This record gives sequence, structure tokens and C-alpha cells, in this order.
Amino acid sequence: MVNVRSGSVVGVLAVQGDFEKHLRVLASLGTHAHEVRTAGDLEGLSALVIPGGESTTMTRVLEGGLREPLLDFCRKHPVWGTCAGMIMLGRPIPDPRVRTLSLMDVEVERNGFGRQVHSFEADLRVAEDLGEAEKPLRGVFIRAPRITRMGKSVRPLVWLDDEPVCVQEGHILASSFHPELTDDARLHVYFLSLGA
Repeated sequence: MVNVRSGSVVGVLAVQGDFEKHLRVLASLGTHAHEVRTAGDLEGLSALVIPGGESTTMTRVLEGGLREPLLDFCRKHPVWGTCAGMIMLGRPIPDPRVRTLSLMDVEVERNGFGRQVHSFEADLRVAEDLGEAEKPLRGVFIRAPRITRMGKSVRPLVWLDDEPVCVQEGHILASSFHPELTDDARLHVYFLSLGA
């Protein structure tokens, strides 16, 4: 059951990537979903999705005055990063062009599942928390990051074979794949249940 407080508003960082699909899924679940492009757009939000895209571009955009307000918001509210959003939430990576937010105790490898030409779909195993655990979740992997290390407080929620591809640490969620590109909204429902 979606745990959405009456009047709550969920933002989707709309600086690049396919943020519109996240907005559509959230709206279909009965939430008020809004694009976030400036620090002012964070005001009044209950939660935030950081969608896929390009982490170097995201870094440049955040350095234009959005980084600190975004950090402050994410420390206090549920946040979910998908694909490049996972990279941005994790620990620093070797690429000097990418400045992560370091909000989650995970290390990831950019394009860890391969480049664009290696994009693929797969059936994923899900934790019981997501509901219908017996039913696989279809995952779309596009230049997807791969988790290389997780801290003890990080909990896997979705696996590709035995490899975690969606994890949670407190009020922060991150997934390697694009759940907004399928008709299965279980991860969006779960994210909203975190208190959005």
C-alpha cells in the first residue's frame, strides 16, 4: 500500500535524463509530482527522485548552485537515485569529472554492466518488502552502474542473479536499472512508502 501523506509532493530532478517517465509513474500512483531544476523547487517537497542521465553532466549542473541545497534536502527526506542517480548518491568514484553527493555507503563502477551497446533487460529477484516476491521484476539496464562495495548498513532489495542491483540505506534508495521504463511500479510504490 502506498504510504503517501495527503498533500505530499514528490520532486524529480529534471536537469537531464528521462525524468518525465518518473513523473508519469508517480502521477499514476496518485502523488503530486513536480520537476526540480532550481534550489527553490525543493521547497515543500516530501521526497526526491534523481533519475538516470549522465553523471558528469549532473555534476556540472549541480555545481551551479544546486549542490548544497540538494545535499541538505537529501539528508532529511527520502531520496531515490536510478542509474546515474545511484552514482551521484554513492561514494566518490575515480573519474575527476564526477563529484558525487556521498550520501550512501556504496561504491559503484560507472558503466559496470557495459556501454550503450550492451544494454539489456532481465528478470530480477525482489525482497519480500516490495510485494509479490514470487514475481520477478523486469529490469532495464542502460549503461548501468555496478555496485562494487556496500557498507554494513546498506540492505539489498533487488538482485540480478545473486548480485544486488537495488539497495537501501535508511531513507535513501538506489537502483542500477530503470524501473520507470516498465509497467511494474513496485519500486515506486516502495519508495513512496518510505514517507513521501
